[in-house]
Amino acid sequence: MNRRIVVTGWGLVSSLSCEVEDCWSRILAGESGVHAIRLIETEDLKVKIGGDVYDWDGSQYLDPKTCKKVDRFSQFAMVAANQAVASSGIDFTTGDNLRYGCLLGSGIGGLITISEQMERLIIKGPSRVSPLTIPKLMLNAGGGNIAIEHRLRGPNYSVATACASAGNAMGDALSLIGKGECEVLITGGAECALTRIGVSAFQNMRALSLRNDDPGAASRPFDRGRDGFVLSEGAGILIFEELEHAKARRAEILGEVIGFGTTCDAGHITSPDPSGTGAARAMSLALQDAGIAPEEVDYINAHGTSTPLGDVAETIAMKNVFGDHAHQVSISSTKSQIGHSLGASGGLELIFSLKALLNNIVPPTINLDDPDPDCDLDYTPNQPKEREIRTVMSNSFGFGGHNASIIIRQFSD
Repeated sequence: MNRRIVVTGWGLVSSLSCEVEDCWSRILAGESGVHAIRLIETEDLKVKIGGDVYDWDGSQYLDPKTCKKVDRFSQFAMVAANQAVASSGIDFTTGDNLRYGCLLGSGIGGLITISEQMERLIIKGPSRVSPLTIPKLMLNAGGGNIAIEHRLRGPNYSVATACASAGNAMGDALSLIGKGECEVLITGGAECALTRIGVSAFQNMRALSLRNDDPGAASRPFDRGRDGFVLSEGAGILIFEELEHAKARRAEILGEVIGFGTTCDAGHITSPDPSGTGAARAMSLALQDAGIAPEEVDYINAHGTSTPLGDVAETIAMKNVFGDHAHQVSISSTKSQIGHSLGASGGLELIFSLKALLNNIVPPTINLDDPDPDCDLDYTPNQPKEREIRTVMSNSFGFGGHNASIIIRQFSD
């Protein structure tokens, strides 16, 4: 079945902004959403910086009673989904809601609820643990609540592949619509792991940047001075829709999703394969699925987390896949500006990839002041760059060795 899938809506929550157009403007201006963490107490932590949405008040967007019943990550997912639905103009009260669904990714789910209820258990005892604990912390809570909100009775499940979670969820959405099982899927990812236990765990495995004295410069993918990623939180949600369904309701089409590939390194539970073999295979599979040559890709939104090993491995992988064209394609990491939101990152980055596609402009990799000689491709240092962009690849790689690559292109009927 040859069914084309397009993107017709988007919404986000991030440390830089909670509105797509404003967030994109700030990205092009080179702003950073990384700052001293305000969401949690950091006095006794080694890492004191992150991308927390410190002024978040879910009751500004959702019913206050609903906010009390759902974890912060579900609030993010629901608000970003509501933005995406509104921007798409879709009316889920018409048509067959058995063919509308929601596939989301999250690496950890309700870590805030887990932390709060464990503390309550220890201090106040078992009888004081909230009966809402499980429905708040479960990984599928975001998608389940979105389905309830919009009466989506089609496919609904959540994917957990660490930092590749949103990427894998979107890949599954592409497949389900392509096979004709549904017409519209809300997809992407949400994550709120910026808790004391989350920061402590990541800092103790030496994964996070310790550049506490200069937060805005801490996330520096492909730079010689990078020392780890910056933990952030957020959500990136998109509407994937079958083309004829979108055309029938005269939807604005933001771009077409044409290919997806996924693999596993099967090497180390946290470190990437230094040869980049698994990542390269995911990219190659996405190109094969899209039916295009490597030379047709104009821009790559890299995974680019600002870790010493990861950035080099991704560079090697891109060279292996793209050959000589690796030096002609434009590349950047928007994590340099909003930090790394783990399972939400792929959704956010596909939105930025679509904005690049629509505006023919490559967002910058900020803080790239002293390029690592082992990362010698065009990473768009510090300033956005105008160029024709017809096809974009977005990469997401995660702990567990998970690799996901998705390709979009300008829509033409």
